[in-house]
Amino acid sequence: MKYLFLAMSLLTVTSLSAQQKKHKVLFIIADGIPADVIESQPTPHLKRIAKEGGYRRAYVGGEKNGYSQTPTISAVGYNSLLTSTWVNKHNVWDNDIAAQNYAYPSIFRFFKSAYPEKKTAIFSTWLDNRTKLVGDGLAQTGNLHIDHAVDGLELDTVRFPHDKDSWYIHLIDETVVDKAADFVRSDAPDMTWVYLEYSDDMGHRYGTGERMDTAVRMTDDMVGKIWDAMEYRRAKFNEDWQIYITTDHGRDAHGGHGHGGQSDRERTTWIVTNAKGLNPYFKTAQPGIVDILPSIARFMNISIPVENARELDGVPLTGAISLAQPTASLVKDQLQLGWKAYDKKGTVKIWVTTTNHYKTGGHDDYKLLGEVPVSKESASISVKSLPSSFYKIVLEGPLNSVNRWVVQQ
Repeated sequence: MKYLFLAMSLLTVTSLSAQQKKHKVLFIIADGIPADVIESQPTPHLKRIAKEGGYRRAYVGGEKNGYSQTPTISAVGYNSLLTSTWVNKHNVWDNDIAAQNYAYPSIFRFFKSAYPEKKTAIFSTWLDNRTKLVGDGLAQTGNLHIDHAVDGLELDTVRFPHDKDSWYIHLIDETVVDKAADFVRSDAPDMTWVYLEYSDDMGHRYGTGERMDTAVRMTDDMVGKIWDAMEYRRAKFNEDWQIYITTDHGRDAHGGHGHGGQSDRERTTWIVTNAKGLNPYFKTAQPGIVDILPSIARFMNISIPVENARELDGVPLTGAISLAQPTASLVKDQLQLGWKAYDKKGTVKIWVTTTNHYKTGGHDDYKLLGEVPVSKESASISVKSLPSSFYKIVLEGPLNSVNRWVVQQ
């Protein structure tokens, strides 16, 4: 009996220790690397991360030819990750970031709202990522404060004199990574974003080929430095670290110099993660860049208010989900709805509104128009009493929600 008691005590201590591990998350955007290029290069560090979790081809660009079609442009993609929305919502159409809609909060705002005492960090080769997209210190973001930042080095032409071959951008990437790795080791911020630019510069300048390939191998080496720092923290401290590495767009099929369009190569990206419990959606579908925020929120136990959660275009890549890949169309006075069921237990509640006050900071009055089994994967809902040329639909399952718009021209 005493051996049984000892075994149970050890099990309890081990369980408590695992439960008490502090969750930390870090995500990296390596700019402009198509899936076919990352797959063609030796990337030992990405592979050792993926060995713990997984690698999957992903996509950007929203729904091709649909209301959410999104330019495959850098800042546009970053903001789709940060907000889990496509351009029809976040309104960043290009790298000018002229009229971003801050009604759609970033992952940093959700995190700081839930845990104001926890620490955030950004290490970036482009200043606008923090000052505009994340909105550090802006009234529109509630004066969000990023606790630690290394960025803006591209403006320091004394330390990093600009050259025609953009080597200075690689030197900035290296500096950003060194600072990030050192800070992870010493301070272990709770949520960190690292952004690297050089790979995209090589794509624009030289297209698909050896210079781009070399940039990818350099990127892998830099990721390895950050991963080593995370491994150090995991080994020495009671911390559980999750990492997501992705890119913001692919490249055109005709030389690889450009991007911005809707070709398969421009839309096809990739995700590498060490996340445990990757679900069948990650493993069998093509996840989107918008799926990273809900995945981080689940790992970091961030409670997102219902009104915000209804606007998210992504679903978690880890743990059980009820449904994904929603479809919606209006046929006469019937909404024809569909989805892919993953956990088929329970029912889907069908919420509908004909307004979009949310985009200006207002409130939408959703009406519950139906409830059907998740396993049915379809529903036909009468909206005869709600005549409109615009509908926002939320399909609420037991484990997650998804949304669609119907926009009549």
